[in-house]
Parts: sequence; C-alpha cells; structure tokens
Amino acid sequence: MASTHDIEKAAGVLRAGGLVALPTETVYGLGANAEDPAAVSRIFQAKGRPPSHPLIVHIGGAEQLDDWVQDVPEAARLLAGRFWPGPLTLVLRRGHRVPLEATGGLETVAVRVPDHPVALALLHAFGGAITAPSANRFGSVSPTAADHVRAELGDSVDFVLDGGPCRVGVESTIVDATSGTPTILRPGGVTREDLEAVLGRPLTAPSTSQVRVPGQHPSHYAPRARVVLVEPEQVVTEAETARELGHQVGVLLPASLAGTPVKAHAVLTVPAAMAEYARGLYGFLRHLDQQGCDLIVACVPVEEGLGLAIANRLRRAAGPRPIV
Repeated sequence: MASTHDIEKAAGVLRAGGLVALPTETVYGLGANAEDPAAVSRIFQAKGRPPSHPLIVHIGGAEQLDDWVQDVPEAARLLAGRFWPGPLTLVLRRGHRVPLEATGGLETVAVRVPDHPVALALLHAFGGAITAPSANRFGSVSPTAADHVRAELGDSVDFVLDGGPCRVGVESTIVDATSGTPTILRPGGVTREDLEAVLGRPLTAPSTSQVRVPGQHPSHYAPRARVVLVEPEQVVTEAETARELGHQVGVLLPASLAGTPVKAHAVLTVPAAMAEYARGLYGFLRHLDQQGCDLIVACVPVEEGLGLAIANRLRRAAGPRPIV
C-alpha cells in the first residue's frame, strides 16, 4: 500500500508535468495535472487514446465543484452531496480552469470525487484536480491492480501508486447533469435504482448518446481474445462448437450453470452476486487472455443494479474492433 512518502512523491511528479497511476475504488487511473495542457496531452499519447475522447477530472470533495465547473443545476448538487466520494461522474459546463485538452474540445467536463483513501490523499497533497482516465491502452481491459498498469503501460507512467485491488471493479456511472433532467450516459458503480431513489424520478440510460463521454467507443474494455455473447442456455453449446472449430475457448460460465461440465480451454464460473461479479470482471478477462484463449464465450446478466454496468462492459468488449 502506498506510503505518505509515496503520495508526496506522486504529488511532486504531477506538479512537474508527469503522469501518475493512482488507485480509485473503480479502476486505476492514469493521472496528470488537470490544469496543465501538455501533461494532459501526455495521457493521450501514453494510452493511444484519440484526443477527441474526453477525460474525467478528479477533485478532492464536493465543496470544490464550483472551482472547476459552472452553472450547476440543483439535481447535480443533490447527486454530488449523496454519492461523493464515490463512483459517480457528473457532466457539467466546463469552468475556466479546465483546459479544452481535457474535455476533447467540449464546453462540458466530466468530474467526480474518488472514494479511495490513496486517491484522496494524493488530491489533498497535490492541491489541485487530477485528470485521470483508466490506466491502460485505449480500448483494452481496465486495470484493477497496480501490476496491471505496470504490465500494460510500463515506462509511459512516471510513478505508480499501489493502493491494492479496486473494490468496485467497473468504472463510474456517468450522468449528464447539464440540464434539469439528468441522463445516464454510462452505467457504472452507482446503480440507476440508487440515482432514481435520490432524485425521485426515473432516469433513462440510452445505449448511444450524442454527448461524448468516456467509454462510448463501440469496442472498449476488450481483452485480446474475441468476446462472443449468447443467451445463458447457449453458453456451453457455443463454447464446445468453437472448440471443435479449433479455437482456444475461454468461458465465463453463469452462476446458474455452476458445476456444468464444459469442454473448453479455460472455464471461470462468475459469481451470482453482482457486486462480486463487477469486482472480478476485468480480472476474469485478463486471466483468460493469460491462459492463451483466443475466444471468450459469455452471457450478459439481468440488467438491473450493477448488472446493468456489467452488461454494458461485456457488450463493449464484444463490440466490432478496428481493423489494423
């Protein structure tokens, strides 16, 4: 676990325009000084991320919100007061301190307060905001441990803060809060049901949006292996058919089929509890990659609670990949 010395060193790296990998409750982020356009640009270079894709700005507390955004609707303040620190990102109008490099050229900015003691200590020691997308190559599986960052980004990161494994495991929920009618742009660690309970109204979570935010690329959160999604009752047949065709098949077996024999290269039975499944999802995908699988067969869970976020990540992982 990161020490006080480590946190002070990381804050110095940020002040000098460097990149720091930091733990959050969701996934590890690749952080830079949010007010330094050159440092922010280094994030895009390290990740291979298109500069038009906005980043998330992390701040130290809800009381700092007006330092970084403007024209905050009451609904946004209500959500921030209830869920920060936590896995909720609010899209609001950009304040003058946030450079356009961090927003993909947009006049809106995605902002949140992470719920991790190391991240919060770093924000306090640094004294500013930290722009931090997930600390991995663009489009690939997000890191939920410090070793994932080191293995994927190597020397592109100036300093890695080790805060242990991430306890949520999927990225934050992103809510467009620029108007009086909030909309979920990306499901994540705060459930739609929890948001609706606070706001006292139903929220939509469209599969596509005109608002550019992180995680909306058709292929995202993807392992090296190709991901195929089928209905739960088709998982075993699909896996065994792919094996007969010569694939090294990995299977994410639903909990309802636990104990079912499957002829495949590697089989992982996913937890029945959605919080446990979310925490382990990216680790499962990484493990199947490491086992040499070239195809992963899975099914999406019921899309309620955290199941909505897991389903979103699996569909992006199975999305059409760019031709290289």
